[in-house]
Amino acid sequence: MNNNFKIDFAKHAKKYLIIALVLIVVSLGSVLFRGLDFGIDFKGGTIITMELNQKFNVDDVKAISNKYDSKAEVTTSGDNGTQAVISTSKDLSDSERKSLFNDFKSKYDLKEKDLLSIDNVSGTLGDELRSMAVKACIIAVICMLIYITFRFEFMQGLCAIFSLIFDMCMVLGVFSIFQIQVNSSFIAAMLTILGYSINDTIITFDRVRENSPKVKRGDYYNLVNVSINQTMTRSINTTLTTLLAVTPLLIFGTTSIKEFVFPMMIGFVSGVFSSICVAVPVWYMIKEKQKLKNPDRVRMPERKKPKAIDEDLMVNVVDDVKEVEAIVKSEEEILREQEEKKARRKARKEKKKKRKKGQR
Repeated sequence: MNNNFKIDFAKHAKKYLIIALVLIVVSLGSVLFRGLDFGIDFKGGTIITMELNQKFNVDDVKAISNKYDSKAEVTTSGDNGTQAVISTSKDLSDSERKSLFNDFKSKYDLKEKDLLSIDNVSGTLGDELRSMAVKACIIAVICMLIYITFRFEFMQGLCAIFSLIFDMCMVLGVFSIFQIQVNSSFIAAMLTILGYSINDTIITFDRVRENSPKVKRGDYYNLVNVSINQTMTRSINTTLTTLLAVTPLLIFGTTSIKEFVFPMMIGFVSGVFSSICVAVPVWYMIKEKQKLKNPDRVRMPERKKPKAIDEDLMVNVVDDVKEVEAIVKSEEEILREQEEKKARRKARKEKKKKRKKGQR
């Protein structure tokens, strides 16, 4: 096996692990001390829908809603995009609701019927949604661990899960540090990140398993470096292609789409780092420590051996092959005989022609 590789990932495995741990600590520290800015889906609040009877600029609507809540979200609705939907995590009082609508009445010349609905979102539903989101992530992680353990090995499964925890912490850290609002679409984005990131990690571990028979027993250093360098370009190109596809959604999409796309983009970028620089290098460090403790029990990752073929089935296959060969041979002999007969007929015709010429 050619052990030439561009980047020595195994050599810098400890540095990558330290970087990952520092980023995880910073992210979790921000979440613990600053917390997350939960939106109306989690905290509850008020949703006001109005018919403005004209297409409007979202910034103009926000200028009015900011008087009551600077973090209120404004989205468009309706077939013609003339309805304004204001979502605020504050439980507005009756006087605040009337005052808000009066501001819109004076600016857009509205009538009472243009106030389509005022809905209150309960905070208890937000707590239930939060617990369901945590359960969904835990179940997804456990299922992935079981699958990777069954297909590869338990230690590789743990390393893959550690890389997923890193990805989730990165997204939570960014949203906590910059106090970006978290809504229900954030949950869907986190689950998408889990599935996307684990895909790159599995591909890299699969390449490790494919290359294991090509290196010496216990040579994890070259095995890890060659495998990561072989899959690194694919992982980076796949992520860049995905980012190019979702970037227009972040720029031109509605608020709900942006809330879904932005955390995904953070997770995709961190997923590249975790699959290349965290999961497999950490597995390499663990394997090296195991090799030092028990050098005689070094176990290289390998593919499952194929099942033995039934002898009776093999005999039947051989017999069938012989029969086919006999049929082919008989057909060849028949063709040969036909060609010989044609050749003899031509020879007779030529002799007859020569005799006739001699008589003349």
